[in-house]
Amino acid sequence: MSRALHWPLRATSLLTAALVLAPAAALLLLPRPQAEGLERLLPQVSLIQSFPAAPQRPVPRLWQERLGPRAAERLWRQQRGMWWQFWGGDGDGEAFLALGRPAQAAGLPAGALTLDQLVVLAPDPLSRRQLQEQLRSASRQRRGLERRCLERLEQGQAVYWSPIGLAELTGPLAPLLQQVRQGCLSLSPNGRRLLNGLEVTGETAANTGVIGEPPAAAGPAPVPAPLPAGTLLDLAGPSLSPLLSSLLARQLIREPLAARYGLGETQLKLLMSVPFRLRLRSVPRGPFQAAMDLQLAVGRDRRPWAALLQGLRQGLLQQNLQEGPAQLTPSAPGARSQTLPAARFLRDDGAVLGGWRWQATAGGDPQLVLFLGPEPEGAPRAVPAAGKGAPLVLQLQPGGLNRIGLMPPSLPQLVRQAAQLQLSLSPSNQPLSRLTGRLRL
Repeated sequence: MSRALHWPLRATSLLTAALVLAPAAALLLLPRPQAEGLERLLPQVSLIQSFPAAPQRPVPRLWQERLGPRAAERLWRQQRGMWWQFWGGDGDGEAFLALGRPAQAAGLPAGALTLDQLVVLAPDPLSRRQLQEQLRSASRQRRGLERRCLERLEQGQAVYWSPIGLAELTGPLAPLLQQVRQGCLSLSPNGRRLLNGLEVTGETAANTGVIGEPPAAAGPAPVPAPLPAGTLLDLAGPSLSPLLSSLLARQLIREPLAARYGLGETQLKLLMSVPFRLRLRSVPRGPFQAAMDLQLAVGRDRRPWAALLQGLRQGLLQQNLQEGPAQLTPSAPGARSQTLPAARFLRDDGAVLGGWRWQATAGGDPQLVLFLGPEPEGAPRAVPAAGKGAPLVLQLQPGGLNRIGLMPPSLPQLVRQAAQLQLSLSPSNQPLSRLTGRLRL
């Protein structure tokens, strides 16, 4: 009798397992309709942001503009999932709105697009027609970076950008940001280690369509020391190459540097080969709102650097600048080398336009400091050590930069008015880079 019961029980167990596991496997292996809608949208956008449902908050203006006040109020209170705003692939025009398809379509505008389980509201009829045409040929299969970005957009508050979206956001700074041309970030409001701010984490690539594995997750990044008073921006890393390679690839940039200032291919390679720290400082008085200095850990062999500086000096004198006496009295003990040559260049009215000096370091080789505007006072922060895996670390005071007109106006107001922003790009020498940071509001 026991054997007779054994087989039915086993069959029942197998059947039960199949009924439970098969749907679960299907959910894991097959994309949900809402995810399919996002997958079709992604190739057509320059920038897309995801937001969790927050029916207790006021209805956003974008919802009211795309849905009308009454429908916006009703659907906003009913929402339970994510919603998205995005801009078209050319980066022009106003934002689209995408949300999960409501159970009852009554009240939706006549021009609403249905995309799997998404409803997409365009800013105008022309934008809607263009998107419809693009979606007819859209591929659904996203891999690598794009697939992981889709998951971030579906699961929480996140942002994804394409090269066009990055250019629209950052304006004239875009050529300096080629290392992060495509990517996405997840935003965690009021993170565990941060009060009154956001923690961000994501990945980026210098090229589009990268299908490699995600960068290895690192431990929690240490909270950097606050920027010194008067410092608006501090950028440090193992090499200037990620920032300047794309810019210096342009003949329009290279030729004047070589012809006017003696900075040819050899000199530019030298500049981009060493660890650096770049600072932007506020200037409370005088003809300049801000000054910049670039600190370079040039190593022991200073001969090629002496030749570079001599060529630069001749070029500046040929531009009718006046060479003034170098300030030999350091503002802090040991801050300035007394034996290596320094230079200062002046306008006709005596205002300092820039120059260079050699910075003494405790127990190490002197470092070269190039500056534009007034000469920096005191000893600056140390230049990070070189290394392939060393990160590129940015700290800035967006609010201070915004007050003097140095923040791109197309960046979100939340970012432009923030008190501090810290980002770390690591490693910067791989196809995919991990991006982490904090935004203090």
